[in-house]
Amino acid sequence: MRALWTGASGMNSMQLNLDVISNNLANSKTTAYKRSRADFEDLIYQTLKMPGTENGDGTQTPTGMQVGLGSRPAAIQKIFTQGDYENTGNNLDWAIEGRGFFKILANGEEVYTRAGAFKLDRDGYVVTAEGYRLQPEFSVPQGTVNITIDAYGLITASDQGGNPLAQAQLTITDFPNPAGLISMGRNLYRQSEASGDPIEGNPGTDSFGTIAQGFLEQSNVDVVLEMVDMIVTQRAYELNSKAVQTADEMMGIANNLKR
Repeated sequence: MRALWTGASGMNSMQLNLDVISNNLANSKTTAYKRSRADFEDLIYQTLKMPGTENGDGTQTPTGMQVGLGSRPAAIQKIFTQGDYENTGNNLDWAIEGRGFFKILANGEEVYTRAGAFKLDRDGYVVTAEGYRLQPEFSVPQGTVNITIDAYGLITASDQGGNPLAQAQLTITDFPNPAGLISMGRNLYRQSEASGDPIEGNPGTDSFGTIAQGFLEQSNVDVVLEMVDMIVTQRAYELNSKAVQTADEMMGIANNLKR
């Protein structure tokens, strides 16, 4: 009976959808997290009669007869809409207003992030919470009292008198298709064939965003929307399980006809 397998495929799809929603909710307070969305597609159809089939009297059937066999996951897409900003007052918290990613060197590999909660390591380099260095590298010299970065990415380390001790130009990176990046965890992304080649430039030029110092980009997860999606997913799972139960009951009725 087709309904058994069709209902089961729907239950599997809703289970995956719940997994995606749960991950979104778990990361609702993760800095610069981008919510994921599961996309689904219908499965192959069994064609019992083709549309336009000619009848015996010379007429044609306008619709035909096709029975679908359920659904399956097609993609899980990252939605790169802008998150809200939180004013932290920390001079090493940087947010990108607009398009772009910070470039990070992690274990010899160039990776990318939107999370600008940077720190200083023991050598004075600007690093992520995992200790990966920001690219291009910037080392804060001894005697630095204040670190500033303007909207266009110019980093300045100043002494107590406000005199600059070191300066560097920060560049950010964009991709033709950010949704095609590979999520690595730890707020990091890796380039893929689908994302396209990285495009590097200065903040505030061309289509690149600007830098806001003392701010962090928050997750773009809408908790209310995720809760509503969870309820809809639960009900859809329930309805598919009812279809499986009903198909089982119909098979039981057929089996009992002999009695």
